[in-house]
Amino acid sequence: MGVLFIVPQAKAQDAQDKKVIQLSGIILNADSTDAVAGVNIYVPTKGRGTSSGRFGYFSMPVLEGDSVVFSFIGLKRQVFKVPQKVEDDRISLILTMQVDEIALAEVEVMPYPTEEEFKQAVIAMNVVDPMSISRANMSPEMLLRWAESMPASSNENFRYFQQTQMLQNQDLYGPRPLRLLDPFAWGQFIRSIKRGDLKSK
Repeated sequence: MGVLFIVPQAKAQDAQDKKVIQLSGIILNADSTDAVAGVNIYVPTKGRGTSSGRFGYFSMPVLEGDSVVFSFIGLKRQVFKVPQKVEDDRISLILTMQVDEIALAEVEVMPYPTEEEFKQAVIAMNVVDPMSISRANMSPEMLLRWAESMPASSNENFRYFQQTQMLQNQDLYGPRPLRLLDPFAWGQFIRSIKRGDLKSK
């Protein structure tokens, strides 16, 4: 039983002897032109870590001798070994991560299990002539139906607006006169009959 207590105590004493280092730095892409945000930075044996910020910056405490892992999807995983003896209590890094290229085998996707079944399906396909569809759409009945449901054009709207304005101007000073009750209009009508203006030529 005594041995079980001595070993953890020795490990704890060893961890206390190690110096705490503040590890910080910036992570860039392979061209060193853009910062890489969201890179996972952790010490696997200690279960602690962080991630790089918006501008690729990170900062975390580590111990002397720790192995710090940098991983990101699509980039090669890198490991930084903290030196055993560090004079200063800070370490600054500029880490460049390379693209991890994975070559996949060619995959041929077909809608049918075999090429023969695909050929039979193509031969049995019922293809509609596109010109017949066009002729049906251009029939007079179809064009009339579309014209009835079509909204007024800009010219028709302008003409309707002009007519409405003219009628409003006529009604500005009172109701419009009814020509059937106008004696002057009846007089002109009677004179035109006497002259024979309404006779067919």
